[in-house]
This record gives sequence, C-alpha cells and structure tokens, in this order.
Amino acid sequence: MASHRKLRTPSSPMGIRTPALATAALTSVALLSQSANAAPAAEPRPSLDEVQKKVDDLYQQAETATEKYNGAKEKTTKQRKRVDTLLDDVAERTQKLNEAREELGEFASAQYRTGASTPGTATMLLADDPQDYFDQTQLMDRLTSRQKQAVDDYTTQQAATTKKRQEAAESLETLTKTQSTLKSSKAEVQRKLAEARELLSQLTAEEKARLAEIERKKQEEARRKAEELARQQAAAEEERQRQEQQAQQDSTSTSGSGSTAGTGTSTSTSTSKGEKALAFAEAQTGKPYVWGATGPDSYDCSGLTQAAWKAAGVTLPRTTWDQVNAGTTVSVANAQPGDLIFFYDDISHVGIYKGDGMMVHAPKPGAYVREESIYYMPIHSVVRPA
Repeated sequence: MASHRKLRTPSSPMGIRTPALATAALTSVALLSQSANAAPAAEPRPSLDEVQKKVDDLYQQAETATEKYNGAKEKTTKQRKRVDTLLDDVAERTQKLNEAREELGEFASAQYRTGASTPGTATMLLADDPQDYFDQTQLMDRLTSRQKQAVDDYTTQQAATTKKRQEAAESLETLTKTQSTLKSSKAEVQRKLAEARELLSQLTAEEKARLAEIERKKQEEARRKAEELARQQAAAEEERQRQEQQAQQDSTSTSGSGSTAGTGTSTSTSTSKGEKALAFAEAQTGKPYVWGATGPDSYDCSGLTQAAWKAAGVTLPRTTWDQVNAGTTVSVANAQPGDLIFFYDDISHVGIYKGDGMMVHAPKPGAYVREESIYYMPIHSVVRPA
C-alpha cells in the first residue's frame, strides 16, 4: 500500500505559515512605510482677511522704518556738515600752528647765530611744548616781550588745535554710527515692502478682485464716519454763529442804538497759514508716494506735510515723531484745515486735514497723494502747527 504524505505549506521567511496572515502583515508593513515617508500636510492657505491684515501691517512697519530712515538721514546730513566744519577749522588752526612754529624757529636760529643760546635751544623751541624750556630762568631773561608772546600764542593754538582734532574724531565716530542706522533702516523698509509684494503676488485674479472689494468697503465705512463728523462740525459752527448773533443783538439792545453798523466781525481777506499748507498739499495730488522723498516730484507722508507747511512759511521737523510735538494739540472735533492728523500708536503716519472729516496725504508705496477719510486709519492725535 502506497504511503500517503501530507502536503506542507511552505513557511514564509518570517515563519508565518498562513497565507492570509502573511498577506495582512505585509500590507500593514507597507502602509506603515508609506505613512512614514509621506510628506507633511501643507499649511492651510490664509484667508483674504488675513492677507489684507498682514499686508496692512507690513506697510505700517515699512512706514515706521521709513521714519527711522528719515531721522537717521537728517542726523547724517547735520553731522556731516559739522564734521566738515570741524575739519576745516582743524586745517586752519594747523596752518596757524605751523606758522607759529616757524616764528619760534626763527627766534631760535637768531639766538644761535648771535651766540645767545646753545644749539640745544633751537631744538627745544621747535619741540611740541617749548614752554617748558622757556620756563628756565636764564633763557626767559634773554627773551623779548614779542618772543614771549609768540611762545604763549603757540601754546594756546596747540591746545585749541588738539581739542578740535578730538571733537572732529568724535563727530566722525558718531557719523559712522548714524550711517549704519541709516543703512539698516533702508534695508528694513525694502524688506517689509518686498514681503508685502510677495504676499500680493500669490493671489489669484479672483482673490485680488475680492480683496479690492474688501478695500472698497473699508473706504466706504471710513467715508461714512467722515460725513458724520462733518455734520457734527457743521452743527457746532451753526450754533457758534447763532450765539454770536444773539450776543450782538443783546449788545445793540443794551446800548439803545437802532443801528448795527460796525458791530459785525470783520472777515480777514488774508489766507491763514493752515489754508496755505492745505492748498499746497492739494496741488500735489496725483504725485507718487516714495519713501524718504520730500518733493517736488514725489513724497512720503511726513515729507508732504513738511513741504506743505514750508510753503506756508512754517518750518516743521522731518519725521512724524518730531512733527507731533511741533504745535498745539487739539481735538478731532475742533480740527481745522491745515492741521496735522497723526495715526497709529507709534505715530508712523501723518496727513493734512482738509475739513469735513477728510485729509490729503501720501498713503503708502504704490499709491499717490490723494484725499481720504481721516477714519481710514486709527487716529492718534491732531496738532496745529501755527
């Protein structure tokens, strides 16, 4: 009888005999391997509101850096002038010092030729501090009053020249530091603007259209607030005029005069400085914003306000941080044409009040000098320069 041997299932390399279990194990290993090698999930794309806020923040940061740049540039200009003046002064003093040294040398040579002093005397007269030598009694007795005066003059000029050289060296060091600040501020402006442009470049045409709509609604809300302020200011002005008229009538009644001639307030035909500044700013409408620019072809925000008030005969500092202290602070409700309107907690932007809640300003890179509601940005304060 033939022997029957039971067939055996070949063992897997891992010792698993059941095909189903082997398949499941291999599948699990493959899935684990794929999970381990899979790329991390991409970060969710920011919403348009987030993009707009980020861009607005970058533009504000760029303006802050621009004001730092403006301040450093102004200091650099002043310090360079001071250094040049000091170096010119040092050169002039050095020339006089050399002339005084030559005069002392002539005295020493004359004394040597006449035998009035030894050759060593000439050497001491030509030294940096000949006064020490002349303090010797035997030599001072031989000096004329003119020679003594020459020594005194030389010593005084030498001390003054040394002091001026030290001042020039310190000014040069300060200038170098300010130039470094200027360079870093410029780089910061460029970096912030590049980041903003990069964010905007990543938007699709549809997203850009939606972003423009968000901007339009923001402008609309700011204009609505401006119109409300205009109504409040108009009402306040009307009430002021009513009270003035009532006061005039009461005065006329008390005096018993039937004539009101000469009781009215005369209107000045001259234009106020604020109106002159505003007129200048309005004339710049349409010119591009360029950071660091002060005109006449382009402006940044503080460059425009500085130029406008200069046209009115008033000199303002260069930066927003200094301009905010260059006048009298008034309330928004009492703002008049020409007043400076400052924005943000860090006072990094400024415009010129036009009236009815509107201003003229140089907004930001890529934009042009234009009229806009003062409520487009958070108001810091209002200042009247004159």
